[in-house]
Amino acid sequence: MFRRTFWFSTGVAAGVWATAKVNRKLRQLTPESLAATAANKALETGQRLKDRAVGFALDVRDNMAQREAELGEALGIHEDPELPAPRRYAVIENNRSNPKYIENTTYSYNRNEDH
Repeated sequence: MFRRTFWFSTGVAAGVWATAKVNRKLRQLTPESLAATAANKALETGQRLKDRAVGFALDVRDNMAQREAELGEALGIHEDPELPAPRRYAVIENNRSNPKYIENTTYSYNRNEDH
């Protein structure tokens, strides 16, 4: 009698464990769960790629500055060059004999501005 009770309870426990395992796997295979898993993996991969790209860009910038310093030292260039003066643009008006100049022009690239 004790033997039958032992094997019966062992079978019940195995059945409960297997049912829980199967239900967990079925929940993982629902479309919502698969979509969430794929989105999480994509975000992780994107973050890793971004971190690598930023690290690469910083390494390139550091090495570029180092190489420019080496070349400047080899060529004997030690002073910073002066920047050119800002450009002046002539404003076109009806009177072309006396053009007006403006210092900083800005052009809006918004094509919906006129509408």
